[in-house]
Amino acid sequence: MNSKNFVNFHVLISHSPSCLNRDDSNMQKTAMFGGVTRVRISSQSLKRAMRRPPETGLNYWAEHLGDPSFRTRSLEKAKAELIAALGGEFDRELIEEAATRFVRTVKSLEDAGGDAEEAPAAANDEAADDGKEAEKQLAVAPWVNNEIREICRILKEVKAQGLSDEEKEKAFKKVGKSVGKGKDKRTLTKEDCLAVALSDKIAKRLEESAELIRSAIGGALDIALFGRMATSGLMTSVDGAMAVAHVITTHAVEPQDVDWFTAVDDLTEDSGEMGAGHLNTQQFSAGVFYRYASLNLKQLQVNLGLIGDMKATETAESRARALEIAKHLFHMLATVVPSAMQGRHAAFNPADFAIVSFSDQPISLANAFEAPVQRGRNGGYLSPSMVELAEYWRRLNSAYGLNETAAAFRFGDELWESGVKKPWPHKLAAFDTLSKLESWITRDGQG
Repeated sequence: MNSKNFVNFHVLISHSPSCLNRDDSNMQKTAMFGGVTRVRISSQSLKRAMRRPPETGLNYWAEHLGDPSFRTRSLEKAKAELIAALGGEFDRELIEEAATRFVRTVKSLEDAGGDAEEAPAAANDEAADDGKEAEKQLAVAPWVNNEIREICRILKEVKAQGLSDEEKEKAFKKVGKSVGKGKDKRTLTKEDCLAVALSDKIAKRLEESAELIRSAIGGALDIALFGRMATSGLMTSVDGAMAVAHVITTHAVEPQDVDWFTAVDDLTEDSGEMGAGHLNTQQFSAGVFYRYASLNLKQLQVNLGLIGDMKATETAESRARALEIAKHLFHMLATVVPSAMQGRHAAFNPADFAIVSFSDQPISLANAFEAPVQRGRNGGYLSPSMVELAEYWRRLNSAYGLNETAAAFRFGDELWESGVKKPWPHKLAAFDTLSKLESWITRDGQG
């Protein structure tokens, strides 16, 4: 079994004229690198294109990696989605309660410090108030059906069990206490106290089952790969196993082209009037783009629940599963293109060249293009970009003694047989089809 923990993906794609990612001013995204302007595609844009492609296109992710999580900041929209997915297993009310508890921290009477003035009036009021608060504070976060399914199962179990005589007796001690302030001030009844006691019991059981709930993430690979940030409730933070860089051109793109376009009003034109119904401008450009991503194989295994933690020893089975996922990630990095403005540009270009390496650490090769690539003697940026990437990989490995296990995907040997000044690195294996390099990944870089 290969001892290298990181898989580094380096991909070159030449896109024909397009505008694949725009900023808040509707301008093409750019970045300064090496003192010149490069066209940029954000990592978020690329990851979303991989995770949720247009419904009209091939959904490689769903076909090979399963359904991803869904993301929303709206608790009500999340509830609707969850009811549609889990409604055949649980009651609507149970699902809604599970979703609310998922994003909030339950406060019991005891948690309020014993101050009757600060205690919630009843469990139902508490759930309603905290639900509204959760709606205000909820950031855009990934939701996983299996997590809510597990919470629903626990809620159903505790509610069916109910309160013991001892728990009821303890709850009744709070009967008659004043809660709330001003016009909302009220006195706790037996029903209030029983409701709050049951709510507290549910909260305690959920807290005890936090690790079990977290393990339900295993089915959502996008969270295991890209991570999740959470600040409250049962929604746990996850350290992503994959880092994805912003995509930039290997060469300068100055200035970007501008498309001046019109929308002709056919009926006005038929009447003999001149002029367009609408006119506007839009930036676009073409270029060779460098994509880089790094996958932490062990972190992925931890996130999927295949091994206990980062100190645990990999098994042959757990590493094989991680490598299978790595293969599919590489395929998408080489073939998936963001959908922005593709209706007018159709820049559906797959990868022209790629290097995949097994390494002890993440290593980007972006500095191969810090000095912007110049057009080749026969024109074009693709060939010189391929040469520079392979040569920089060789120099970096030699200088640092990295001893990476690496292989490349290239269409043929013609470029390096044409007498380029920088020969093909002899330690870099080459495959002439994408599928061969994908198979090499699943073999742990062997053969």
